[in-house]
Amino acid sequence: MSRLSIFVFIALFSAISCKDIAVYESNYDVKREVWNIDSVAHFFVNVTDTISPYNIFVSIRNTTSYPNSNLFLFIHTTSPVGATLCDTLECILADKRGDWLGKGFGSLRDNRIPYKRYIRFPEQGVYSINIQHGMRTNNLQGIASVGVRVEKAK
Repeated sequence: MSRLSIFVFIALFSAISCKDIAVYESNYDVKREVWNIDSVAHFFVNVTDTISPYNIFVSIRNTTSYPNSNLFLFIHTTSPVGATLCDTLECILADKRGDWLGKGFGSLRDNRIPYKRYIRFPEQGVYSINIQHGMRTNNLQGIASVGVRVEKAK
């Protein structure tokens, strides 16, 4: 086999064996990158498997003009039977030197922040996850989007 054949075989095998483990992923785009305190991002996750464990992540896309190194979020989750859970999550977006964390280039950075690890959903049905920023300013500059990703735990 030639080197090119081997490379193509490895590339195809890698592409086939890579399987996305996300069962839900959605993002809320913030208008003009200014997140108002009254703007709530709504996500609706349909859960059919109550036996498998899951990881839940919050995705944050911020600009390099974001004025803080962290972001506090209020996360309200409602189960299909109406049970509610309210959490506060701190997202660290820059290190102590002020260097941006996450992936990206130019003026945008993407961060995937762990929210819940290795959890099981108690009921089947649609879970509502609502996210609101918890910072001390009404119009938070420099946030481009916020999202939720639910994936099966490995």
